[in-house]
Amino acid sequence: MSIFHLITILVVVAAVFDYLNTRFFKIPATIGLFIVGMIFSLGVLVVGKFNPGILAYDRNLLSQIDFSEVLLDGILSFLLFAGAINLDPEELRAQKWPVLISAFGATLVSASLVGGLTYFALDLLGSPIPLLHALIFGALISPTDPVATLGILEHTNLPESLKVKIAGESLFNDGLGYVVFLILTNIAMPSGDHAEVTVASVALLFVQEVFGALILGYLLGRLVSYMLATIDHYQTEVLITLAMVVGGYTLANTLHISGPLTVVVGGIMLVRGVQHRGGVSDITQDYLVKFWELVDELLNAVLFLLVGLFIVQVEFTTAIVITGVLAILIVVLSRYASLSLLVASLKHRFHFEENAAVIMTWGGLRGGISIALALSLAPEISKDLILGITYIVVFFSIVVQGLTLQGLVKRLQAKGK
Repeated sequence: MSIFHLITILVVVAAVFDYLNTRFFKIPATIGLFIVGMIFSLGVLVVGKFNPGILAYDRNLLSQIDFSEVLLDGILSFLLFAGAINLDPEELRAQKWPVLISAFGATLVSASLVGGLTYFALDLLGSPIPLLHALIFGALISPTDPVATLGILEHTNLPESLKVKIAGESLFNDGLGYVVFLILTNIAMPSGDHAEVTVASVALLFVQEVFGALILGYLLGRLVSYMLATIDHYQTEVLITLAMVVGGYTLANTLHISGPLTVVVGGIMLVRGVQHRGGVSDITQDYLVKFWELVDELLNAVLFLLVGLFIVQVEFTTAIVITGVLAILIVVLSRYASLSLLVASLKHRFHFEENAAVIMTWGGLRGGISIALALSLAPEISKDLILGITYIVVFFSIVVQGLTLQGLVKRLQAKGK
């Protein structure tokens, strides 16, 4: 079976599931597609116990797909842009400081807590790993996944201000987490030159990745909004936005700055520029919205089916399962602690909704990006262990947190009345 045939199967399965879900099940598509992929993979694993050739064939097929490259250098840019242009720029502007502080400050605090607690937990369980490896796990699992988070938020009745806080944080902290992950993995690689790794070099890389992305995204958004305002031809305008995404992401990676942050900032500035100039016709706006909604729907479907399928790449030993369950508690509690600290320190200056820390904790889902980063690790960086516990945390996040978020919101809202 070729890669094209696999993609064909994924699209067909996604279309059939979407039809059945829209007509009968009515659950968030993100959760459903992830479960479908997992069920298929678990079926392959069961059949593989009796016919090892099937399992070997399936693993060989998936080994032809570099999931990290497909997601991080491929479809992620489209999904981030689709999420960014759907944010209300005025509401985002009103919530900019809570969003940015939670995306940067709270994420760094959470990543440090997760890394440190995981290090001590694994030592107590008799499966110690270097502290740097534990911090890498903290960096890849602490940022919330914008794709999973935005998909779930559509099905909640949260106040718009709180939705923007959660969605905006997930779009920005993804880029930050990726930068921290790259820095830590570069330090941890045995082949790296540790003599060249200094506080100054790390700080310079961080500034280059983050602030370079903010500047490039701002310039791209302003340029493209000007271009759209000077013509009235929806086919060309849709094509320009597509070129902005692929071109901007590629340019960012070439300049060694954060591609995810570039695309997010570019999308936000594009929407602000278009609204300010008022130069886009209704028909163009309609086509732009529908085009990016379709791209988002299709790539989301393919992504979460792939995430479910890649369970066959994970070795679930008893130690990994126990560690993974413990990691769920560590990740959730670390996020809650970091957000509670944020709310407590900022509530006298900015408005935070009642139970904001609880809802932002439970609504901040992990997804395919964490798994992609874990799959990209070198074997020397405790890859098997980190990948296994990452998959367990992602499963809990998408299925358990995703399915119970709306119920949690309703109970908290009823309690507050």
